[in-house]
Amino acid sequence: MFMIDGRAAQVKDALQTQLWPLPAVSVVLAVVLGIALPALDAALDGRLPQGVAALLFGGGPEAARAVLQTVAGSLITVTSLTFSLTVVTLQLASSQFSPRLLRTFASDRFVHTTLALFLATFAFALTVLRSVRTETSQSPSFVPEISVTVAYALTIASILGLVLFLAHLTREIRVETMMRKVNAETRATMDRVFPARRPARQPVPATGAGSMDIRRSRSGFLTGYNKNALLRAALEADAVIRIDREPGSSLVEGVPFATVWPLPPRTAFSPESAEQLREQINVMVDTGFERTKVQDVGFGFRQLSDVAARALSPGINDPTTAVHVIGHLSDLLCRLADRSPGPEVLTDNADEVRVILAQPRFGDFLDLALAQSRHYGAGDPAVAERLLVLLRELSWRDEREEHRGEVLVQLARMREAIEACAYTGAERQRLLDLTEAL
Repeated sequence: MFMIDGRAAQVKDALQTQLWPLPAVSVVLAVVLGIALPALDAALDGRLPQGVAALLFGGGPEAARAVLQTVAGSLITVTSLTFSLTVVTLQLASSQFSPRLLRTFASDRFVHTTLALFLATFAFALTVLRSVRTETSQSPSFVPEISVTVAYALTIASILGLVLFLAHLTREIRVETMMRKVNAETRATMDRVFPARRPARQPVPATGAGSMDIRRSRSGFLTGYNKNALLRAALEADAVIRIDREPGSSLVEGVPFATVWPLPPRTAFSPESAEQLREQINVMVDTGFERTKVQDVGFGFRQLSDVAARALSPGINDPTTAVHVIGHLSDLLCRLADRSPGPEVLTDNADEVRVILAQPRFGDFLDLALAQSRHYGAGDPAVAERLLVLLRELSWRDEREEHRGEVLVQLARMREAIEACAYTGAERQRLLDLTEAL
């Protein structure tokens, strides 16, 4: 049974996190419009109704050149300012919060649209400028009235866009806005990887006879799988493919990352079949130079945990931000509690396991969410209390008590951390009372 994989989402994510695609397309369209609109001007010269003509630019060639030159010169300056502000924002996000938040900023559609508007206006004005002609003995003067008016309208829109961009940038650099965006992105990834109606985890079969390791052909972060292709390869080879590394893992060239074995009664692959499987699996598992949100649910947890750890560092010392981050982590964990996270199993039409994809279990997400905040923030009573409240909220959502063991493990670690910290008597007693209540 074949399913839709995340290839389309990976392509979409790759385009969204680049600043250049939308501005580049807008420049091309602006140049085309800057060529086509003066031709329309020439075709309609003197034929427009009086009411429409009164709304268009009414100056001569010199005035038209002055307007277009002013538009082009001012817009390239504003574009440089916008790029500078964007770079400063990226630098602030990297140093103040986490380098892993840069992808979130780079995918901001408002920034892409603003830059596209500025560059399109500049390119349009510059292209229209070449069509303005002064009267000579060989040809009459020509002023593309519609084109100059459109350039003026684009300039007004760019001014409004600059004001809105500054307001948007002020809002985007707030840590609360960033945490909300990471939360929303992680929820979307969670819905894609661990859907709400995901069936209970199937038993993962043991490694069969004649198994062989698949070594990675190139290094990078595992960003996703091509599930359809993996299942198809397993069916063609009459084998079971198991990807042993989770999305977000660092793969190293020459190091095994997957295992395959033939289905009984076969006990070994032919040399040709083994080599073909090695090549196919390496192609079907995608890697990149950085982690992405497409199939990597843990990436969002890592981003939030990094913000909490940075907030708790001595150089920043902002436990309130850490408490807010833990609130977002609690929201994600509670949403994940009833979704049966863990390895994904793909079967054939006879319900026989053919592909096993490694995915983090709930305990892995819980440890990722709590470990750094507990290590760096247990000495702050507010942070310690919020971590305990997270466990309490999670225990309320875990109605079937599927994750009781993982919660108790984290509770024991919190108790050890509390006992090792230098609290006042009242603070220590309040935290210990909360652990007992849990």
